Amino acid sequence: MWQYIIPIFDPDVKNWSAEARLLRWMTFLWLSVGLVVLFSASYALADSRFDNGLYYFVRQLIWLWIGLIGFNFLVRLPIEKLLKIAPWMILLVLGLILITLIPGLGANINGATRWIKIGPILLQPSEFMKPFLVLQGAAVFGGWPRLNVNQRLTWIAIFGLILASILLQPNLSTTALCGITLWLIALASGLPLSYMTSTALLGLTMAVVSVTFREYQRKRILSFLDPWQDPRGDGYQLVQSLLAIGSGGTTGSGYGLSQQKLFYLPFPDTDFIFAVFGEEFGFIGGILLLIMLFLYATLALIVAVKCRHRIKKLVAIGAMVILIGQSLLNIGVATGSLPTTGLPFPLFSYGGSSSLASLFLAALLIRVAREENDPDPVPTSKKSPQKTVSVFSHQ
Repeated sequence: MWQYIIPIFDPDVKNWSAEARLLRWMTFLWLSVGLVVLFSASYALADSRFDNGLYYFVRQLIWLWIGLIGFNFLVRLPIEKLLKIAPWMILLVLGLILITLIPGLGANINGATRWIKIGPILLQPSEFMKPFLVLQGAAVFGGWPRLNVNQRLTWIAIFGLILASILLQPNLSTTALCGITLWLIALASGLPLSYMTSTALLGLTMAVVSVTFREYQRKRILSFLDPWQDPRGDGYQLVQSLLAIGSGGTTGSGYGLSQQKLFYLPFPDTDFIFAVFGEEFGFIGGILLLIMLFLYATLALIVAVKCRHRIKKLVAIGAMVILIGQSLLNIGVATGSLPTTGLPFPLFSYGGSSSLASLFLAALLIRVAREENDPDPVPTSKKSPQKTVSVFSHQ
């Protein structure tokens, strides 16, 4: 049992495939770099708020230790078992998301009710939805030829309800990320182009409607276009982020020497942690970080291409899309390439829910790498017999 308590050291790893071993060590590298950056980004803020500069860092360590125990368990659990419980977990987490919409039950922070408060702990159900959405999305679209019309419509409706409930929190960025992930999983499964086009148009319409009726989202887009027009108001976050990254120059100001994190840059430990990284490690550090993400994505795609099991292939693609896609979205926001959103940087930003969800997704990817030679039992030919299965079946 000691390997679960100290999950980094595990003698069984030598029997894994090369891709699984590499992804495991790259996950630990990503996690380690994130902790180093978080320590610097959060120290002054924690010292000011709690008179303890280690407040956020220690709590992040606790969350990550719990997450690594789960990570070590999941990389040993067959994907089939996870696919069997995924539908029920989808409904459970959906229920928790709906609870946040009930006045008085959801914790309201900065005008959004995305959290459930359990004593001193804040949990964000939409983060826990991500890995199960990947699993069930892969199961539904990977097994599409074997589902009848009612089963297909049922799961499309459930996915739509999930996206709508997250959007109502309001959380447009997470809604968009989850929607894009499902769309890409469906695209990779080979669904007809007409389905994909109509779904993309529907998603775009939902985004436009949300921005139209929510003034703060509209202001974020306008401030993104020209943050210097209102540098002390709507453009303040982006202006401070750009000042931080620009101050880093080529080689950075040095570890721990960021000036913008000293109460100029909002959310230096979460949404804008990359700005602190950019200021302290500079352009070279940013390039090295992007190379790390590129290598991680490349390994994930190699796993997906080599995987012979259709559903597991889609699980690998979905996990990669969220981990890498969310990282690039966070970097895009910090650099002014995208409108300001509330998406954390996976395994960098402070937050228990995000850390657990990210480690769960990484574990799914590594587990697929361990099972990549398993055969595909799903018939894909149009002439294959249509077998009626339970709407909660993964095949």
